[in-house]
Amino acid sequence: MTGLKNQGVPDAGHALHLLRQMLRVRRLEEKCIELYSAAKIRGFLHVYIGEEAVAAGVMETLAPDDAVVATYREHGHALLRGVSAGAILAEMYGHAEGCCRGRGGSMHLFDAATRFYGGNAIVAGGLPLAVGLALADRMAGRQRVTVCFFGEGAVAEGEFHESMNLAALWQLPVLFCCENNLYAMGTALGRSESQTDIALKAAAYEIPAWAVDGMDVLAVEEAARRAVDAVRSGGGPHFLELRTYRFRAHSMFDPELYREKSEVAQWMERDPISLLQGAMEAAGQLPAEDWTALQADVEAEISTAVGFAENGTPEPVSELLRFVYSDRPDDGNGGTGNAEATGNPEATGKGRAAG
Repeated sequence: MTGLKNQGVPDAGHALHLLRQMLRVRRLEEKCIELYSAAKIRGFLHVYIGEEAVAAGVMETLAPDDAVVATYREHGHALLRGVSAGAILAEMYGHAEGCCRGRGGSMHLFDAATRFYGGNAIVAGGLPLAVGLALADRMAGRQRVTVCFFGEGAVAEGEFHESMNLAALWQLPVLFCCENNLYAMGTALGRSESQTDIALKAAAYEIPAWAVDGMDVLAVEEAARRAVDAVRSGGGPHFLELRTYRFRAHSMFDPELYREKSEVAQWMERDPISLLQGAMEAAGQLPAEDWTALQADVEAEISTAVGFAENGTPEPVSELLRFVYSDRPDDGNGGTGNAEATGNPEATGKGRAAG
């Protein structure tokens, strides 16, 4: 695939799949905004609208055993990694049926079964975690790749530089994906970084790095596949700067006073969903009935997920100390005890903090 600069797509069937994936994320995020506005979802909410091509393109290149580390704007990553829309929404509702039993909320989605390791609310907090996962795989001789998503705001943090250095020094199997949407919360990239070429910063650590049009899902997938294949074959860490744009404010609390509406409108002309849809329609690869059916399927999926979340249940108060402390180790007599039952491991002398 060579991106949407060419008319049509080489593989219409696969392109339709990518279109579906991006639309799933878009409709989920739109529903989240609706539910948040109705006070069904509380706390903070950061949506991924406009950036769908990044998650859709990169996730296509991963194997089930690979690991994914994301940011607090991670609903789309989780969904496309295999976490169900129902489990995601139930988590935001604070219900026990959520992927983290309702304890993490919007910013802390986690799912061990799909090797989705967050959802990290701390800027750049996922970078050291990704390096650790990659180091564990290399030490164990596993042919896995860890993909770490983060925004360009993370580049200003010390963890970014520490992680780049160690990954390069130890030649770890990690792919760093910088989602450069130009604004770290309300601060424009040019106001915080003297060097705004993020890929160049990574290259300074002797890491193969290049920039990609993050609004073109085919270009993203092509670049990600090239990078993932290189990492998996022992080529060490790689870095993609995915130049994208969020169409919505940083969060639902953001008055968005730092950028002009005309700038947003200009970027929306390159909506990743519309770009792929338009290229396929122009080439006769997307009949109107197929597009209508696709939208209906996605709407049905999201509607079912909302129903699942709505019918969920808050975790009982009696369970709220569960997972705060670990279980007591085996006492040698076949019993384990349970420090979490009292919430006071020090009383037993054997409890350990799970942190």
